[in-house]
Amino acid sequence: MTTATDNKILTLEIEVPIACFRQSRAREYAETYPVPPPSTVYGMLLSIVGETNRYKHCGVKIAIAMLTSGNALLSQPYKSTVIRTFRRFKNKDIHHPTNSRPDYQELLTDIKFITWINSQDDKSQPSLSEQLQQAFTNPASINRFGGLCLGESRDLVNSVTIVSENNQTQSLQWLVQDEDGLLTLPYWVDHVGSKGTRWQRYLILEPSEFSQPPESAWTVIQSS
Repeated sequence: MTTATDNKILTLEIEVPIACFRQSRAREYAETYPVPPPSTVYGMLLSIVGETNRYKHCGVKIAIAMLTSGNALLSQPYKSTVIRTFRRFKNKDIHHPTNSRPDYQELLTDIKFITWINSQDDKSQPSLSEQLQQAFTNPASINRFGGLCLGESRDLVNSVTIVSENNQTQSLQWLVQDEDGLLTLPYWVDHVGSKGTRWQRYLILEPSEFSQPPESAWTVIQSS
């Protein structure tokens, strides 16, 4: 894996101890996607630089690859199921007992992945890639708040590091677009309703040591 000299392109490695990427259509049983959706990764990147306007960097492209051990049996994060309290507003009184109930939720443990950020079509100045690089070189210049999470506020990120040019030996499973793919993931989420949510179909490739994203791995983050 290489970090391009062009400051519009950046490669990051992310590690998250535990998280749930809740499937959009999950109801009582909160299933998780096996990989973080592009929309979730984009939200985390905005959080790193303290950007609250998610429209600002529309046009940026991201690619995602799960880090593996090289062993197909160990290539995916471990999945477990817990029971927790969920809140749903059935009664206008926010404290009414009918607004909360226990349900099952799937969790992923030991999540490690690489994301590439290509800001060549990001019209903002500075671009998202440039802001991210600034966050590493001069953290004091970034004004942000809260913990860095991937998904729910509970799911704190353990580490985010820039991938060096010499680190090219890790085995990866690429998330690639495929019209026959079994994974339907959001790349843009409508938080008011579902009408504006945008989807793409993907599949996860077998482990490989390709150091650069294939063309089909790039997802354009856009609201329309």
